[in-house]
Amino acid sequence: QSQPVESGGGSVQSGGSLRLSCAAPGYPCMGWFRQVPGMERGALATIYGQGGSTYYNTSVKGRFTISRDDSKTTVYLQMGSLKPEDTAMYYCAAESVDVWTCIMDSWAPTNWGRGTQVTVSS
Repeated sequence: QSQPVESGGGSVQSGGSLRLSCAAPGYPCMGWFRQVPGMERGALATIYGQGGSTYYNTSVKGRFTISRDDSKTTVYLQMGSLKPEDTAMYYCAAESVDVWTCIMDSWAPTNWGRGTQVTVSS
């Protein structure tokens, strides 16, 4: 498998926004996860196909939006109203799994990017 490649991380003030990008051609299911020290990696948002089916963790729903381009090779995570609690390493995953696996929080990815750091300062 080709591994996803994340970009767009950085440092932003509380209340600001960032857009993360994940390039991983050829996978119907892609998603964003994040991890902080001492905690397990958890799903934030996933998307299947062209984007009609999505999943959002309740902690980010309404603030973050996942989308993908028409080519289905790049997935974005538009993050708004960022909080210091959003500080984490953000990872992208991409695999060929069914829509229900992708969207209903039953996806356990093995094809990961290396991550991109997001730091939100108060």
